[in-house]
Amino acid sequence: MQDIAILTEKRYLNPDKRDWYVNNILTEDNLVQSELEGLGLKCARVAWDNNFNPTKFRFAIFRTTWNYFEKLEDFIHFLKTCKDQISFINPYHQIIWSLDKKYLLFLNNSGINIPRTRLVKRGECFDLLKFCDARGWGEIVIKPCISAAAWNTHYIQKIDSTAQVLFDSLTKEHDMLIQLFQKNILTSGEISIMMIGGECSHAVLKKAKHGDFRVQDDFGGTVSAHEPSSLELQFAKNVIKALPFNTIYARVDIIIDNDGLLALSELELIEPEMWFRHKPLAAHNLATAIKGFVE
Repeated sequence: MQDIAILTEKRYLNPDKRDWYVNNILTEDNLVQSELEGLGLKCARVAWDNNFNPTKFRFAIFRTTWNYFEKLEDFIHFLKTCKDQISFINPYHQIIWSLDKKYLLFLNNSGINIPRTRLVKRGECFDLLKFCDARGWGEIVIKPCISAAAWNTHYIQKIDSTAQVLFDSLTKEHDMLIQLFQKNILTSGEISIMMIGGECSHAVLKKAKHGDFRVQDDFGGTVSAHEPSSLELQFAKNVIKALPFNTIYARVDIIIDNDGLLALSELELIEPEMWFRHKPLAAHNLATAIKGFVE
């Protein structure tokens, strides 16, 4: 039996075709695997969606399982089937909690600033124009509560019948979040602070390409190393402290909201990209935290 399964997805396990995106995935996973093995842990990189056998491992860490929201029923079945046979890193209950972006509302109730947000349940009849009109929201973002990498996330600059049709089509299948668009994302970007064992490991700044609002490099955005300010560090620590559990690793995504305040845009606990290629030493930090957990 091996110690740790480093989980990816089938298309990234042994890819025939490689581009910059796939090469980044392989680089990041290999950095983590190398550091874990350097600490004496036996590891193998395996795909969660390719007949994964949990009895061959003691633990599993989610690394590049980035299709889980596209195969959500399969992923939930995978989690429930495996949870009594293997220990997940982060643990199972944290993954379930983090799957649904309604956690933003929980954290907001715990004192964490987030963009102004409204939850709309699946199947709910909701008048988008009336709601936004009453609040003076001229531009919004809508997104499913369960999604990643900006999947089905839409920046709506004109709230009209076309926007209502789009929103209605999404609420047929998903719980949805409506958020007031945060204009500073276009100029200031988004800061991602990697937290390992409750402390900052490193950070990056992501900026969208001209004409887009999505900061992910999948969509042409840029990523650069970032030295977080004391305010940004404290904000990230406050997010971690507000959680109802202790987490081994997390990525805290921060923006400047329309009032000029720091705000949480996302908290990634399942399979965050952590940009170890920008700071390879951080992969050692994660491996050390994992070794402490498994022991």
